[in-house]
Amino acid sequence: MPDGIPNAGQMTTLVGKTLYAIWNQLCASIDEKYDMDHLWGKGGKAWTYEYKYRRGGKTLCALYARENCIGFMVILGKDERLKFEKDRDNYAREIQRVYDEAQTYHDGKWLMFEPTDTSLFDDFIRLLEMKRKPNRKQRMNP
Repeated sequence: MPDGIPNAGQMTTLVGKTLYAIWNQLCASIDEKYDMDHLWGKGGKAWTYEYKYRRGGKTLCALYARENCIGFMVILGKDERLKFEKDRDNYAREIQRVYDEAQTYHDGKWLMFEPTDTSLFDDFIRLLEMKRKPNRKQRMNP
C-alpha cells in the first residue's frame, strides 16, 4: 500500500494515461468553482488513494484511484436528496441510476461514480453546487 501523496508518474502507472487525464480534468473543473483544502489519504479496502475536497470540516466530494479505475464520490444529505429528486429528470440517466442504486446511510446517500470520460462532469458539478455554492469568483470571458 503506497503512503503519502502520489506523483504524476505513480498516478499514471496506477490508473493509466487516459484516466489520469480525466482525473486532472475533473479536478480542474472542481478547482475552477471551489477554493477548498485538498487532502490525500489511503483509499480504504477498495481504493489505493483518496483525494478529498474539504473546507471548514465539511467534505464537498472525494476522488478515488485504484488500478485502471478512478472514482468520484459525492454524499447527498436529506436536503440535497430532496433537491435532486425534484430535478432528477434534468440529470443524465447514469446519474439517476447511480442515485437509485446508492445505499442511504445516516449521513446521506453515497453516490460513487467511476468516470471513463468527461461526459458527466456538468452533472457532477451541478451535484456539488447543490451541496455548496461555488466560492471562487468566475473569470469573465472578454
